[in-house]
Amino acid sequence: MTPIRIATSAAHAVVLAFGWRRAIIAFVAGAASALAMAPVNAWPILFVTLPVLVWLVDGSASGRRSGAMSAAIAGWCFGFGYFLAGLYWIGYAFLVDAKTFGWLLPVAVAGLPAYLAIYTALGLAAARLIWVRGPERILALAVTLTAAEWLRGHLLSGFPWNTFGYALTQPLVLAQGVSLVGVWGLTFLAIAICASPAVLADERTDTPRPYRAPLIGLVILAAFAGYGAARLATHPTGTVKGVKLRIMQPNLQQDVKFNYAAKEQVMARYLRLSDRATGPQSNGVRDATHLIWPESAFPFFLTREPDALAQIAALLAPSTELIVGAVRAAPAAEGQRVTRAYNSVYVIDPDGSIRGIYDKVHLVPFGEYLPFQNLLESFGLRQLTKQVGGFLSGDRRRAMDVAGAPKMLPLICYEAIFPGAAVPRGERPGWLVNITNDGWFGISSGPYQHFQQARVLAIAEGLPLVRAANTGISAVIDPVGRVISWLPLGTEGVLDAPLPTALDGTMHTKFGDYILILFMVVSLIAISRRRLRP
Repeated sequence: MTPIRIATSAAHAVVLAFGWRRAIIAFVAGAASALAMAPVNAWPILFVTLPVLVWLVDGSASGRRSGAMSAAIAGWCFGFGYFLAGLYWIGYAFLVDAKTFGWLLPVAVAGLPAYLAIYTALGLAAARLIWVRGPERILALAVTLTAAEWLRGHLLSGFPWNTFGYALTQPLVLAQGVSLVGVWGLTFLAIAICASPAVLADERTDTPRPYRAPLIGLVILAAFAGYGAARLATHPTGTVKGVKLRIMQPNLQQDVKFNYAAKEQVMARYLRLSDRATGPQSNGVRDATHLIWPESAFPFFLTREPDALAQIAALLAPSTELIVGAVRAAPAAEGQRVTRAYNSVYVIDPDGSIRGIYDKVHLVPFGEYLPFQNLLESFGLRQLTKQVGGFLSGDRRRAMDVAGAPKMLPLICYEAIFPGAAVPRGERPGWLVNITNDGWFGISSGPYQHFQQARVLAIAEGLPLVRAANTGISAVIDPVGRVISWLPLGTEGVLDAPLPTALDGTMHTKFGDYILILFMVVSLIAISRRRLRP
């Protein structure tokens, strides 16, 4: 069968489906779309699944309001399948302390996808309201679904995880496109390009040359690949003179990592791994100028344990600084009975003194705090970290001084996944340091997705990224996304690497989302012209 016949047959089946059959088609298409994300990275699957979205909108009821509702229901089913398949790993966190949180596992695994699918529903409902016949309706879907994804990444603290643009970030040549248009621009292009085969099933009166839309999409994709190849070829990896990094990946299980009784065991493991020789000429930590430990490294408040600081001072060579994640006790207010805390990064000098502190700004809902904290705590609920009162948020993201190296910007955990917000404007650092604890999520897709999104941030910003993860994936990444060195998921070890040099900046850092706005304005003009045709 020819591609047109295949598309026509599939389109008829989807357009004419109704009831549960229509819902199942949408759900399966959404679940299959999750294969486009890490670790599978089968992004061409979107050439099959996104046309289904187009046909689902085509098959919505003819009335303007009823059509929007029908499209919204189909969009919700698609989104629920997509997020359920892509975010199943969140359930692992509720098994770390199964006695306390295990009963919430079904709620989390199904509840979060059900909520996130509302944005997909809104995107399809809005698409139906501006729907037209012919290839311009592909642009309608790209505009409204991108807008819905942008809202998902910003409303109620935001959660842009696995937005569709990440599908076009593997292989590395395609990922370079994010330096031009950012993740949101790449989301628009991913939807428009991958949904374009839907027009192959159009009536010739609506689309006289049906091959033109997917052909244009493939040309754009090829142009991005060509740009990416040229960018990689013209930006070899340079290194900062005199900087030698050492990343320690302890692979601690969560029940040990947060157990105060295991503090001596934890410290002994950190010290042993950090000073491990990596070759016959290795002098352990004395070869490093900067030692990096992961997020929330200690099962105690570091500044209240002078013996731990003394052990760190004994470990560090005179020319070595430690960058480490730790829970920091907040200054107590008058009459305060509960110790409040920040999730922080410390920079520690060779003598064990603290020379810099950064407090995490973008906290994880239900992980580090509860919405309506006091009310929910009164019912006995706790966030996963069990910090009474929840963690406090820092005032702003800021670059930090480190000896012998350019200024670094610390990003704790998923602070690295917020496009356009991770790096403060007007305060460009020389490198990014992402410390995280993905041990909550075991050996699952979650850590791979987190790693990929942090890597994309490095490309978008033109900055090297150094990542220290408790259970992995730890890595050093250059500003065009090359992985210089890494430690795999689920292993303990130490990683020695130089610090790559930063680029001057990218088109995306200069223009932000204005290119996306241009895409959307031009698309809306094309849709309006189509609607005005007799």
